[in-house]
Amino acid sequence: MFFSQIIRKLGALESSLNSISFVSSRNAGNYIEKPLIGHGKSFRRIVHYPEEYTVKPLEVTNLGGRDPVSGRLVVKGIGGGIKHKYHWIAWKREGPKEGPPQVERVIKVIKDGCRTTFVALVAVDDKLKYILATENMKAGDIIRTSCYIPRIPVRPFEGDAYPLGALPIGTKINCVEKYPGLGGFLVHAAGTCATIMRKAANNHVVIQMPSKKEFSLPEICMCTVGRLSNGEHWNTPIGSAQKNRELGNRPRSGWWQRKTGRFGRKIRRLPPVLTIGPKQPSNSEEIKFTLENYNHTRN
Repeated sequence: MFFSQIIRKLGALESSLNSISFVSSRNAGNYIEKPLIGHGKSFRRIVHYPEEYTVKPLEVTNLGGRDPVSGRLVVKGIGGGIKHKYHWIAWKREGPKEGPPQVERVIKVIKDGCRTTFVALVAVDDKLKYILATENMKAGDIIRTSCYIPRIPVRPFEGDAYPLGALPIGTKINCVEKYPGLGGFLVHAAGTCATIMRKAANNHVVIQMPSKKEFSLPEICMCTVGRLSNGEHWNTPIGSAQKNRELGNRPRSGWWQRKTGRFGRKIRRLPPVLTIGPKQPSNSEEIKFTLENYNHTRN
């Protein structure tokens, strides 16, 4: 009787232990799912935006490659660096939809530590805003903004903002809207530009990106004329390990392997033109099948 009670208690204890999962404190962090990289999150800094637009430099919180929610290290190559304040860019270039364009004046061109291209302070009436500076933009320049698409393409000057449909073929552009009213979404890096290639159907314009890919965008999408500034950014050597740390990059593992090119390089065909915009109605004929003339009687 005594031994049977002991065996019964041991069986109950074994069943309870099977329902408990033991994880050592050393490996407890391995069971937490890490955030995914490249899904709209920036693990370098968080910008503290106010409620209204301002040209005052904004405070930032450097993340050092860690997720702001869980605090786990996601990107190992980010960390340290000089703290820079953020200049809020007005991505939307809004102008009159008819009549003469809006005239703006460039106050100064400055360097922003949070981006590769230079930033220009622009005055519009009694308001100030920041835009991305083009290649030859300097203080005192007059730039224009218009949302009107004339019958004859306009003569563009560097820094002007027009819809894609108002510019001639071959114009170099930057800060291109992906959708009307979205603001400059494409081509932000220093020294880059897109090119207007041709007109397309359904009031679309085909542009060629710096990667040689072609997009078909609505002609009412706004863009800025010219190539972006600081084109020598990509050709400037870092020079030392200390300078690389000042840029916010952590040391690499040190493992390096020479690329001999033995297996060659795969040169693939460019993808077809990607049409971006509202879905167009199809012209295919709709066929309906019914059972009105179906004979239900069996022979």
